Amino acid sequence: MNNTWKIYMLAFISFFVSTSEYVIAGILDQIAAWAHISVSAAGQLITVFAIANAIGSPIFVMATTKMDRRYLLMFSLAIVVFGCVLTVTLPGFTFLIVSRIVLAIGGGVFVIGAKTVAAKLAAPGKQAGAIGTVLIGFSASLIAGVPIGRVVAAAFGWKVIFVGIGMLSLFAIVAVARMIPPTEGDAPIPLGKQMALLKNPNILNGFGVTFFWQLGYAMLYAYISPFLLNVTSMSEREVSIALFAFGIATLIGSKFGGFMTDRIGIPRSLMSGLMVHALALMLLSGIAKSTSVAIPLLMLWAFSAWSSGPALQFNLVALAPEASGIMLSLYGSILQIAIATAGGIGGIAVGVISIRAVGWIAALFVAIAVILMAVSLKTNRRLRYESK
Repeated sequence: MNNTWKIYMLAFISFFVSTSEYVIAGILDQIAAWAHISVSAAGQLITVFAIANAIGSPIFVMATTKMDRRYLLMFSLAIVVFGCVLTVTLPGFTFLIVSRIVLAIGGGVFVIGAKTVAAKLAAPGKQAGAIGTVLIGFSASLIAGVPIGRVVAAAFGWKVIFVGIGMLSLFAIVAVARMIPPTEGDAPIPLGKQMALLKNPNILNGFGVTFFWQLGYAMLYAYISPFLLNVTSMSEREVSIALFAFGIATLIGSKFGGFMTDRIGIPRSLMSGLMVHALALMLLSGIAKSTSVAIPLLMLWAFSAWSSGPALQFNLVALAPEASGIMLSLYGSILQIAIATAGGIGGIAVGVISIRAVGWIAALFVAIAVILMAVSLKTNRRLRYESK
């Protein structure tokens, strides 16, 4: 198997591993009925997963810096298997929370490791494209994970989903052992130097751009169905069609973003994607009053938003190549924190102002990301000029 197919294999594994996070959103009612709790209480499983992923994954990656990346992938998949076993066998909601924490760490570490390995397997000049390919698997879990999980849960019960993820993870351990070559980890970095990385203005700016980019995206995405139903007056059937189109655009955007980053470089790829992202949100909030207008704008939003992912991650890796795993794990943590923040701000906006306001506020946050990126580019140009 050549390296391109190995990268696609990592993307496929990332798909079903990441599905363990997002599938919960589609089966909360069934879990609530099983645990004899309210749906809102069951929703805590999503929050617990996000927090465990944001905190646990980077700590785990930092602790295993020297480990061969192939063994790290296998170890993280074993944790996913263990989490699935806990989910299926242990009784009660409390134990389900514990299993969510285990799955969050295992799945989060695998996706981080997969992106690191993919970048190292890729040919020179195609590293961002390799990260984008792995992101396709991650984004596919957002698109297909929830509806597939809903269908499986309706037919066989929600626990069967985790039986399937656990079995696929077992096969994946064997596939990784056979197909992925030994891949050296990063050199051990003292804690003081790790903290010094976070003092680097360019790295801090990269995290800031990532936070506001994801905050703007996640804020509207969390309320996308009510937004489309109320702002554009779509029917339920039209919303389903629109979300399918949205999902296809995310897949294309992830791959295209990696391709363009390799082709024209991080600055131009990232700035263009962020600017189109902000514009699409403003247009959605301002003129998307019909289905024929809303769906193309929705696809433009999804395409531009997800096209920035590879550039953002490759930028962090390029800033600290000796700590690529740590950078990617912190990137994942920033995403989870932004998602949690977006839900809170979005809820306040809906309650105090209106559902349409969510789109405008989301556009404002992405505009802040554009400003931060522009400031960074201007500063770097000035430093290069002064060094001559």
